[in-house]
Amino acid sequence: MKTSKFSNTQKLVILALLTAIVVILQLFGAMIRFGPFSVSLVLMPIAIGAALVGVYAGGWLGLVFGCIVLMSPDTNLFWAINPVGTVTVVILKGVLAGLAAGAAYKIFARKNMTAAAIAAAAVCPIVNTGVFLIGAYVFFLPAITQWGAAAGYASAGTYIIFVMVGVNFLFEFCLNLVLSPVIVRLIQYGLKMKVS
Repeated sequence: MKTSKFSNTQKLVILALLTAIVVILQLFGAMIRFGPFSVSLVLMPIAIGAALVGVYAGGWLGLVFGCIVLMSPDTNLFWAINPVGTVTVVILKGVLAGLAAGAAYKIFARKNMTAAAIAAAAVCPIVNTGVFLIGAYVFFLPAITQWGAAAGYASAGTYIIFVMVGVNFLFEFCLNLVLSPVIVRLIQYGLKMKVS
């Protein structure tokens, strides 16, 4: 399948709309919690932006997502432990999730747009959570070990998986997969709007 060639104006409009959607959904998502952290509802528009506008658009939307997360109460514990680690992990997880979604879409779109949209939708939460797990290990392991012990968990890894990310990841991953038909429709609609 050919990729769309949007005009620069169209790309900016799509990116601006999706940026606003990312901000609104992240602020709204802060009210929905499974465990100690809020869920990320923004991974779907990140995947859509990466598919419609390109890999770097996914990175931009991931950066916006990361900036909003840095300002949320969810990061307060991490700010107190390691501010540099907090900024690094939060920004990297957002940007890399967007870039990975865009790359996954680009790879699969040549053969099947539905598979490409599903791949982008699946890769986004996997990378987001994966980078968080790596960052938690690198920057916050002593504190997380203490939190886990205080909560009665034998290891930091068990605490991270079952308390910090497990349910959130499953919710975000399943939501993206369930909504992937919507992602496909939105991408198809966007491609029909292209300027030749």
